[in-house]
Amino acid sequence: MRQDMVCEAVFDPATDGGRGTRLDVFWTARLAGEDVTRARVRAAIEEGRATVDGAVCRKPGTKLRGGEALGLRLPALSSETEAEAGALKLLHADTDVIVLDKPAGLTVHPAPGLPEGTLVNRLLYRFPQLRDMAGERPGIVHRLDKDTSGLLLVALTESARQALAADFAARRVRKTYLALVHGRPERDGGDIRLPIGRDPKHRAKMAVVAKGGREARSRWRLVWSAPDAAASLLEVDIFTGRTHQIRVHLAAIGHPIVGDAVYGASRQNDWKRRPGVLSGLATRQMLHAWKLSFTHPGTGETCAYRCPPPPDFWRLVLLLGRRCQRVGLVGMPGCGKSALLRVFEAAGYPVFSADAAVGRLYAPEGGGAHMLAGRFGEAALAPDGSVDKRWLLGRMLESEPFRREVMELVHPLVRAELDAFLEANATVRAAFAEVPLLFESGWPWREVADLVVGVRCSLGTRRERLTGGRGWDGDLADRMDGWQWPEEAKLAKCRFVVDNDGDRDALARQGREVLAGLAALRRGDAWDRLRWLRERGYAPGPGSVPWDAA
Repeated sequence: MRQDMVCEAVFDPATDGGRGTRLDVFWTARLAGEDVTRARVRAAIEEGRATVDGAVCRKPGTKLRGGEALGLRLPALSSETEAEAGALKLLHADTDVIVLDKPAGLTVHPAPGLPEGTLVNRLLYRFPQLRDMAGERPGIVHRLDKDTSGLLLVALTESARQALAADFAARRVRKTYLALVHGRPERDGGDIRLPIGRDPKHRAKMAVVAKGGREARSRWRLVWSAPDAAASLLEVDIFTGRTHQIRVHLAAIGHPIVGDAVYGASRQNDWKRRPGVLSGLATRQMLHAWKLSFTHPGTGETCAYRCPPPPDFWRLVLLLGRRCQRVGLVGMPGCGKSALLRVFEAAGYPVFSADAAVGRLYAPEGGGAHMLAGRFGEAALAPDGSVDKRWLLGRMLESEPFRREVMELVHPLVRAELDAFLEANATVRAAFAEVPLLFESGWPWREVADLVVGVRCSLGTRRERLTGGRGWDGDLADRMDGWQWPEEAKLAKCRFVVDNDGDRDALARQGREVLAGLAALRRGDAWDRLRWLRERGYAPGPGSVPWDAA
């Protein structure tokens, strides 16, 4: 049976907080090492279990001046925490300590209104000897938020608890977390030294405060950012153990944790409006206790563990690392690029046509029509205000300098439309852009395409399509070919090449083969990202391992 805790002390303002310290604050600080909560101290005082200079005192807010003889009798807890069966992922257990991997969503210890369903309930079922330990949270020497996953150290004996509590207080225990945060920091790392206290406007929250806060220090390192800078992965070391420290500190530097609706509410609301599957993920704060190093209270040896985060964490990193596969489509005039583009569109992929973009630019009130009219006068326009294509083509055939000048005017407009298309489809699996002059445009083509698909067919078939479908004669077809790279040079830069001498069914079949090849490349990229995560311990491996073996 547990006995009442009888405490006596003399209040010294020089060491106990100064004149005017409240009675409940004094006893809470004095009994901090015994894991006694302020609520329990207040309840004992209100029940008449406290004395000041021998007289019973029932007011927790009594102000102390100095020299008072104080007494307090804390009753043994009237109701024992219930033991409950439940999963425990133990990474280490001996007669003194346990190291375990706490899942997200599990509260560490009971609290008012939450007497069951906690980690402590499960620990008592597995380790009933914890009932002999002092304090209201047997064995717990540090805590993780309910929605934070990862490494937790638990003492199994009172002597181990006291030794570990002293090490935590003296900052001899090393803890490193993984945090997935909104945005991309401008620097590769930094130290955060900002005091933390109760938010004066929202008492249920913590905040960086100018007055009354407690010293708090965190150090972070940037290890990865998503291609679109939507989120970044940080390693965070903490040197103090303030409530919600990492969440408050990272929010204070402008990069709240993904999924944290308390300290990053506006960013999280923006996240939920993202297109694609990512908007439905990150339903908890993406924070994981990754590494833990401490001195074993029984043997004196240094123990170090590393635990990769759970699937919801590392899979989110994988998805964030996935970028749209930007595919350029090229070929000589008449080869069938547009027909292949329609195959990809029918398969559900977004597509862009440079020829269609030029058509929009040349339409009445189009940007191209306005620019060409400004440069060459009204002669460049048809009666309806669109570009006079016959006039334009005739001038381009007559003068190579004129043709180059037109290209210099129009190509940047097409590029702007292509950039807008790619930005609008940044979260899809793949997007296709038919740009006949992709290599000849003067753009660094890799800025708009990750790889290129080429279309080819025999010269006779091309000429037949151009004369029958577009009304070109042989001279015009030759001039158009001459404005482009030779077919061999184009196709040499293509990852996939489609032959289009057959019928539509043959083209569709080859288009599906290209899509399968692109999907295989995306899977390969995903495996590369997973391998990168595993090599650094950010994704699941054989379990918790010593740092020096990681």
